[in-house]
Parts: sequence; C-alpha cells; structure tokens
Amino acid sequence: MTIQRPGLPQDLPSPEVLWARWALVAVVQATTEAEESTRYRTGCWIDDEGLHLDDSGCTWWTFSRVGEGRWVLFGEDESSDCKWHTPPVDMLAGGPDWLPYEELRDRLAGNELGCVYWYEDGAWARAPYPDDLKDDGLDCGMSRFTDRTDALRLLDDHVRYDGAAAETLLTHAERHSLTPELLATFATSEEGGAPDLPAMTRALHRAGLQARTATAG
Repeated sequence: MTIQRPGLPQDLPSPEVLWARWALVAVVQATTEAEESTRYRTGCWIDDEGLHLDDSGCTWWTFSRVGEGRWVLFGEDESSDCKWHTPPVDMLAGGPDWLPYEELRDRLAGNELGCVYWYEDGAWARAPYPDDLKDDGLDCGMSRFTDRTDALRLLDDHVRYDGAAAETLLTHAERHSLTPELLATFATSEEGGAPDLPAMTRALHRAGLQARTATAG
C-alpha cells in the first residue's frame, strides 16, 4: 500500500492489520533486558499505552487502541512540514473528544509532533491540511508497516532460515493465531542466538496476537 505525501487517511490499512504487523516486530524484538531497563528505548516495543517505534534519530510513533473501534496514531518524522508550515498546521482540528489530548498538546508544546491520525466508525481521518503542504511524515514513518513486503524485511534479523520463516510469523500474526511455539521455532535473537522467549511471550500476550481460545457461552 502506497502512502502519498502528505498522507491521506485512505493510505492506511485497517488498524487491525497495522497493529498485527507492528506488534509482531515488537514481539520478536522483545527482551527482558529492554523491559527492565530505565534507559531510553529504541526500536519497536509494546507497553500499556500501545505500540511504539523510535529510531533514536529522526522518527518516533505511537499507536494505541482507545476503546472499541477507536484507534489513534501519532508521531513525527523529520520529513513532516506540519509544524514548520506558515501558519503551523492545527493537527488536532476536527479530532474526536476521545483523543489523548493531554499528551498530544504536550508534544505540540515541545515542538515534537508531526501528524495525528485517528480511526472510528470504520474509517481513518486527520485534520485538514493546506493545499501547499508537501509532507506530514506519514510515508517515511509508516510505509514500513503499510507495505507488507517492507514489514517482512523488518523481521530479517529476528527469524531463522529464510523468508519463509518471516512469512509464517507474519501470516499467523495477521490471523491472530501466533503462539509461543511458533516463536520458538522461527524466532532468533538479533545476534543469531537463542531468542528471549519469556519476553517475547509476554509481548505476544500484551499485543493480543496469540491464538484465541473459544469460551463456553
């Protein structure tokens, strides 16, 4: 899926697909050391707020579910022109009342926000942009997940064997049928050794990508 510059709401896949691809990267990157560290985190990870991406350079993003059928995606890539535009783009214009306004306004005050997208009633939306805005950073930030081939490449350093392993893990993540056993079979540490399966399993359950067990009704 191609993202325009600036991004359009229809450039984003369904939030469930975006979540599955991003969350899988967070799962295979999970380590106990990173969980317990108080240092600045980089890469992809999941916590109580949602999914995060930070390259310790020019891009950071957060993706959260905010109740049933509601999601918010926000962050910044250095390519975003929103805050540099004259006048600055009001990235919260038209936003629903359930957005995390306290954090978003703090980010705005710190000149740290590049764009905000939200999802409800079955569709993505964002604030209106002026016609001369060239980029909001969505492409550079999110194309790694919106393009399935790019999402598979993100797994290269964390899977065994070949591309078939990455394909297997991603397919199960997208189907919400991923298991610790599949991770044990196909995942590896970035150095090529044994994966940190306890940390990966914790991230897996937090992300909700595991096989769902039917309950008696």
